[in-house]
Amino acid sequence: MTEYERSRTMPAQPEHVFDQAANIDQMEDWLPRELHVHAEEPPAVTVHEDRTDEDTSALLRARREQMRLEWGTRDQGSYTGWLQVAGIGSGASEVTVHLSFFEDSHDPGEKQVSDALESSLRRLEEQVRLRFDTAAG
Repeated sequence: MTEYERSRTMPAQPEHVFDQAANIDQMEDWLPRELHVHAEEPPAVTVHEDRTDEDTSALLRARREQMRLEWGTRDQGSYTGWLQVAGIGSGASEVTVHLSFFEDSHDPGEKQVSDALESSLRRLEEQVRLRFDTAAG
């Protein structure tokens, strides 16, 4: 099993950050650009990956009371992940994303995963800023 984790501080209340991250209709705004999530019957989703042109059955659970998203492959159980939002005071939050690959064949490699995590967290922060600044202004 291979695991990856990255965190980023965001200038918004944890509820704002979580609501943006958990909005399935806007996940493509912050997920890696090659991934597309399509809702089915919750918690079931289908994830399309452009790189392989494959659809994967997955589960996505949003636990607002814990400020946590959890996901993973549904049929083969080869991949899971979670996103946790925590308030750190002064109206800021820390977002941590954790990925676990149970099969080497599903692990894209450290560089690709690290780049995707950094990019996704940066894009999530941009979406939070856009939403928060628009709502505040």
